[in-house]
Amino acid sequence: MSRSAQHASHGRRARWIRLTACLSLALTAVALPAATLPAQSVRVVADAAGSRLQVDGRDFLIQGMNWDYFPIGQNYAYSLWTQPDAVIKAALDREMTLLRAMGVNAIRQYVGIPPRWVKYIYETYGIYTVLNHALGRYGTTIKGVYAANTNYADPKVRAALLAEVTALAEEFRGTPGVLMYLLGNENNYGLSWKSAETEALPVGERDAAKARYLYSLVGEAARAMKARDGSHLVAMANGDVQYVDLIAREAKGIDIFGTNMYRGLSFRDAFQVVKDKLGLPMMFTEFGADAFNAKTLREDQRMQARYLLAQWREIYEQTSGKGQVGNAIGGFTFQWSDGWWKTGQESLLDVHNTDASWPADAYSDDYTRGENNMNEEWWGITAKGPADSKGLFPLYPRAAYYALQRVYQLPAYAPTTTPSVIASHFAAIDPTDMELRARGDRAALGADASDKVRVSGLRLNLSSFNTGGTRLATPSVGIVGGTKSPSVTGFDHLESFYATLEAHPVDAVTASLTLNALGNVPENPIDEIYYENRGRTKQVLDISGQPMKLVGNERVKVYRANVSWDARDFSLNGFYRTGHYHWGYEGDFFGLYREANYGPNIDIYNAGAPLGMEFTGKRALNGLKLAFGPELWWGANPALLAKYRRRVLGMDITGVFQNDVARQNSSASSSFAIPI
Repeated sequence: MSRSAQHASHGRRARWIRLTACLSLALTAVALPAATLPAQSVRVVADAAGSRLQVDGRDFLIQGMNWDYFPIGQNYAYSLWTQPDAVIKAALDREMTLLRAMGVNAIRQYVGIPPRWVKYIYETYGIYTVLNHALGRYGTTIKGVYAANTNYADPKVRAALLAEVTALAEEFRGTPGVLMYLLGNENNYGLSWKSAETEALPVGERDAAKARYLYSLVGEAARAMKARDGSHLVAMANGDVQYVDLIAREAKGIDIFGTNMYRGLSFRDAFQVVKDKLGLPMMFTEFGADAFNAKTLREDQRMQARYLLAQWREIYEQTSGKGQVGNAIGGFTFQWSDGWWKTGQESLLDVHNTDASWPADAYSDDYTRGENNMNEEWWGITAKGPADSKGLFPLYPRAAYYALQRVYQLPAYAPTTTPSVIASHFAAIDPTDMELRARGDRAALGADASDKVRVSGLRLNLSSFNTGGTRLATPSVGIVGGTKSPSVTGFDHLESFYATLEAHPVDAVTASLTLNALGNVPENPIDEIYYENRGRTKQVLDISGQPMKLVGNERVKVYRANVSWDARDFSLNGFYRTGHYHWGYEGDFFGLYREANYGPNIDIYNAGAPLGMEFTGKRALNGLKLAFGPELWWGANPALLAKYRRRVLGMDITGVFQNDVARQNSSASSSFAIPI
């Protein structure tokens, strides 16, 4: 997600959307039941009262939602559309039913969605789809070469993008349920390429020059798509109203101006600016508020509902025929369900992170000067429950869900919907009442997660071994507990059991503990290096020098553990046999803090590492990181590492300190060997 005033947040999004750079976003609109919509006539109507969208001759306000589907524990690499058809259908039926019950008439999603599912959504739920091509927002791939920063001045790039959008129009032409096409997603925040032409300009003119290339491509793409499919409108998705004058000059051919806008309780002069500069209907492609209070460090459903009610009231007031600007045609609330993966991207995917990642003073309820207050993982108007083995998960509506459900009961274009009726309608919706209504859903979410402690995983490893051959020195009946491996030929088997416990005692603390319990441990495997080898019968000499068998060795052992505490001023993460990354991308050029992700080797060699803790400072301690523990990576001495990073005069300056506090006992590195 990105905000109009927060350019820094877009770098984070670029990483997780990069894999879908050549894909598109999809916006979906719910209309009347499919049986009453024999045709798909969609047009913009503009008159003295204002601008509005009409579907099959009826005025249509987009009451939309940014929708995606990511089970807890998954990230940007997951795609619903690659799952079995039965799973896709079950997910769509569950979520679309809940959306329709709310009164939503639009969803937005990143595509990859096949035409047949567009048709299914339309025919089953009366949902139209607006197909949105990102137009190089998150990079381009030309002849197999990926470029993170799209150069809109490059003729080859422009030709490739035009080929993609025209192919999109060809693919979906005639598909039931397609409403319109949408180009880009605040591409004006990604004008990062460098060329000899632009670098020769004064610094203040470079971005504007790049923007001209962008918006001329938007106009060219719109015209090309309508030439291939003249039955559908084409819109664009801009970041706020930046470069609106350039859009007016260069983006000829777009029918609707879409914008991602995060201005708090009011969009202020945006409606008038768009009318004066563009004369187009205005559609909000992203807006909303998160549900986590950065001051209290708690979920705040009432706060989220309050912002959304104010924003939607303004949209209603600015629709055609209300005596104001009259160019609002609706919008897409950000977002449907929480994105648990957005902060870590590839780590801590099953932790609901509470780190605020960017500041916005327009959201004054939890804003503190000099601190971040917008929480990327908490923008959902529904909370998300754990997924089953198929990736299907329950949703639990927040107060904002019920508030907007009430909002959508007011028909925006009815003759009786006057400004005074709108004011009365919204005044009657109390965010506190909606929060009380949502408490039952929150209680259900807590029960679903088994509240404080739950068993989150069970795994059984049952293996058989049959060792034999000719001319072997290994006896068929050997000495149990012998030092050689295998100590005996014949048939034997392994029984190894794993159980994972998760604890969530308070909102800011989560912990996970995986235990391994051994049943039978075989004596006949040829490979002596495996995790359960610790449980083999051992033969030792007693005090009198007589052989003695030791059985039941280490039958239960901690396999993996981690604990995290996300406080206001710091986050603390403890780990045992749980991997962590290096600091190489944070200024540790000499690799003092090593990565500790060992894959299967950690089991093969029965390692006891990594073991330690990481401290990450926030607010006044921002830039400070500490790592300390007896074995932070395989074979490391007990050590303390400290890193401090600050930006000075436009440069990132990093200092790293390392101190080995003791010598490592070499036997602690592995029960058997240290792999190369």
